[in-house]
Amino acid sequence: MKKSLIWILTVIMAIVFVGLLYMQIAYMESMIRMRNDQFTEAARRTLQRVALRLEQDEARYFLEDDVYAIETSSVYMPSTGSKSDSGIKYSIATQSGVKADLTIQADVNKIDRIKIDGNNLSERFSKMQQQYHDKFAYHRSLLNEVILNIMTQATARPITERADSAVVTQYIREELANNGIKTPFEIALVNADNVPVYKSKGFKNGLSSDDNTFKKKLFPNEAPGQSYFLKVNFPDKSEYVFKSLGIIFPAFALTVILLIISIYTIVVAFRQKHVTEMKNDFINNMTHEFKTPISTISLAAQMLNDPSVTKSPVMLNHATSVIIDETKRLRFQVEKVLQMSLFDKKKIALKIEDVDANLVIDNIVNTFKMKVDRYGGTLTSDLAAEDAIVMVDDMHFTNVIYNLLDNAVKYRREDEPLQLRVSTRDISNDRLKITIEDNGIGIKREDLKKIFDKFYRVHTGNLHDVKGFGLGLAYVKKMINMLGGTIHVDSVINKGTKFIIILPLTKN
Repeated sequence: MKKSLIWILTVIMAIVFVGLLYMQIAYMESMIRMRNDQFTEAARRTLQRVALRLEQDEARYFLEDDVYAIETSSVYMPSTGSKSDSGIKYSIATQSGVKADLTIQADVNKIDRIKIDGNNLSERFSKMQQQYHDKFAYHRSLLNEVILNIMTQATARPITERADSAVVTQYIREELANNGIKTPFEIALVNADNVPVYKSKGFKNGLSSDDNTFKKKLFPNEAPGQSYFLKVNFPDKSEYVFKSLGIIFPAFALTVILLIISIYTIVVAFRQKHVTEMKNDFINNMTHEFKTPISTISLAAQMLNDPSVTKSPVMLNHATSVIIDETKRLRFQVEKVLQMSLFDKKKIALKIEDVDANLVIDNIVNTFKMKVDRYGGTLTSDLAAEDAIVMVDDMHFTNVIYNLLDNAVKYRREDEPLQLRVSTRDISNDRLKITIEDNGIGIKREDLKKIFDKFYRVHTGNLHDVKGFGLGLAYVKKMINMLGGTIHVDSVINKGTKFIIILPLTKN
């Protein structure tokens, strides 16, 4: 897949996800705003109903008190008596519904007209009934005036009696239930100066207004100086509002997860594209590296077929040495390609043994000096480690040192003779420090973190100006880690590069 196509797909996916997230966020904001408005309206209706019920309780209190005074001052009002064989029976009742019977037992013919204080009993009861009827009618006419006084004048009753905290709490709980709200709340009753008359334990001390606090004036027709306000705070309002969005949040979370997976997929695609490009470079380099020695060997073989060459010992030795050298070079390149298989294996068979690092490095230096001398450089060694016995695989350890020296030759400076230095030192905690330092072209800071990656090669302008497959340092890093050591690199552009290897010493 072309990189341009990946970028196009990335842009399209980004637009789609941004649009999807925008719509979800907009929908969530709309739902939150709607739920918040519903809660606010329900809370206001609740306070309105509570205030109305308190006013009704106030009116009921005074009406019942007045009527009770009227009823307690009443006497029995008899109804018309009925005659029977045993006497005359009267049925009486009060305005409150209390009933009683009065029976006069005697000969009905003799007590037909009984006198009490010079009046007939029936006439006396009728007169009393009329008097109390007139009295009740008078008091009833005062009810309108009583109601008017309640609605327009401040009462002398304490506000704590008129709006008892327990009653107010019960009213609020009932009205909230009627509005479908079941959430904790705190109340406070304050005067016109915001001084609390009483408040619940959980109410805020500052009594400040916020989005979770609602306020309603009680008994609004009273004088301004005697105004009181009921405040209700809902500490869990936000939780109540967001609770209704239980389905939206998982959908939003899934979208975010899908976005993260998509981003990761795109990153992997670019990384795989980069790896593919490096593999293509590797194949091109490998073809170039193999083509040169094969061509040289082929040319030398053709020379051997020439009779004039076989008759000349000098020419014969030259052709033979060319074939031998190029065969070694080709074999070395094949071995480096085979190193790539090590990275695809979970386990690599190592032949671990006690090795004198000073001895191995000294042999490598003596062998490698010829190659350095060919380019007019110098290779010095300072093997000062007194204890240099390490447990390593001799072959892989040799390849590690050789790879680092070979890189120093490849990335030398053309304007200055190559100077290579190899040293060993004993350091604390029974460890051996191996340093390989050169004065080459150096490595850029941005490349230092990648030089140990497989197939990665530091760009030097021309793809083939520096021979290699990008496997050497990756192989070095893997081998050092498997041998229980660490490797670190320091480099300065146009100054040189230093590789530092730390290996544990063998404990006798």
